[in-house]
Amino acid sequence: MAITAGSSLNSVPAPQKQTLSTNYIDFTATATAGWAQQYLPDLMEQEAEVFGPRTISGFLSQVGAEEAMTSDQVVWSEQGRLHLSYKGHVESNAGGTASGGQIEIEADIDETAGFTAANHGIRVNDTIIVANSEGVVKCIVEAVAGAVIDIQPYAEASLNVLGLSTTGGSKTTTILVYGSEYGKGMSYRNAANSADTDLRGGNEPDFKTFVNKPIIMKDYYEVSGSDVARVGWVEVSTEAGESGYLWYLKAEADTRARFTDYIEMAMIEGELNAANSTIDGSDLVAGSGTGAGAVGTEGLFAAIEERGNLTSGVTGVNAATDLAEFDAILAEFDKQGAIEEYMMFVNRATSLAIDDMLASMNSYGAGGTSYGVFDNDEDMALNLGFSGFRRGSYDFYKSDFRYLNDKATRGSINDANATNAIRGVMVPAGMSSVYDQQVGSNMKRPFLHVRYRASQTDDRRFKSWVTGSVGAATSALDAMSIHFLTERCLITQGANNFMLMK
Repeated sequence: MAITAGSSLNSVPAPQKQTLSTNYIDFTATATAGWAQQYLPDLMEQEAEVFGPRTISGFLSQVGAEEAMTSDQVVWSEQGRLHLSYKGHVESNAGGTASGGQIEIEADIDETAGFTAANHGIRVNDTIIVANSEGVVKCIVEAVAGAVIDIQPYAEASLNVLGLSTTGGSKTTTILVYGSEYGKGMSYRNAANSADTDLRGGNEPDFKTFVNKPIIMKDYYEVSGSDVARVGWVEVSTEAGESGYLWYLKAEADTRARFTDYIEMAMIEGELNAANSTIDGSDLVAGSGTGAGAVGTEGLFAAIEERGNLTSGVTGVNAATDLAEFDAILAEFDKQGAIEEYMMFVNRATSLAIDDMLASMNSYGAGGTSYGVFDNDEDMALNLGFSGFRRGSYDFYKSDFRYLNDKATRGSINDANATNAIRGVMVPAGMSSVYDQQVGSNMKRPFLHVRYRASQTDDRRFKSWVTGSVGAATSALDAMSIHFLTERCLITQGANNFMLMK
């Protein structure tokens, strides 16, 4: 019986007692690498986590809530302002009468939905304050004719002190109703100017109606049945804390974590298609609807840019890095209702700039020895940061926003365009009261909350299901397919109380 040795059998006897690569079977094509080398490597089987926490979700869970819905859109109404204040211009210093003058209301400046210059709420015998860059005059309304009102000053012979202005001109005039004055026995219909046919009726409260629509988001991961049954030598760990030697666990967990981040990112960055957009329902498989607002969803940033407040620093310099900037922010918040608690979610540069600003308020701050905790000693670590502060009647609580820092998310976009970089967002704390069209009553809800599609039949808040031949077989496909789906939208109530820092 003859035995023929294989040509690749690497077991040549050595003339000396020493370990040589020729004494071992080579499991690789290279004699100096892999398991065939004579020195056993120190195998580090655990995958190194070099990026720290890679997920950015969590922002909405801190400031908002979630609620189910069964409709294709969400419609909500927000209260209008209680007091009557308008923009206009001085048409004449002494119109309609021997003295006094005329003011015309301008429609395009008012923010109320459906407002026109002719349907303002100023009535005959109302007392008003009229002001522009030239002066301030208190008057009584003598006549109303559509958008034009005749007024008589209390302490002036005419409106000469205000000068003349034009529609939308540099001397835009503000008109504020602060009361009314009637004579004894005078009713609403027997005013001094009995020829006036436009004495105005009662004022109806106004409100603003807003609409947002949910979007359907999907993701998918698939691994063959053969790979599911294969064990690797690298021990992987997932964001959820699972670990093992099955690589598909890692891939599935990464897909799930990425989809979870996409859910939050879409609620923050979402955009409705504009009137000039070429996107319509036909661009989506099984899509429907055309025209502006038919596709997409309004995210947080878009809502604030459309209906909220913006604060910008000099190009390349962080906004809100000194008290003067914050005082300007407070002045704007005072105009919007004076909600006194705000959460600031900012990027790293802005967070450090605010810390430095607050530290400089202390006489010892310049030396860097008394940031944060002002009783530091040599045996304790210095606290060089602040978590919040109070200015005026407002409380601000500061938190880092990973989404704006991470180079794999908004951080890279901010680096690419510093002019339009988003450095932070100020979100009011607490609840707001709005009229919910679906429920049919006033509801108290957080300023930010997510609506997701759900019913007794199907809950689409976050769906995940498995198909294929692995485990409980559901199809002839020799693979494990994992599907993810959600249908949701973000509701930004009272966007006028938000501030976007750019």
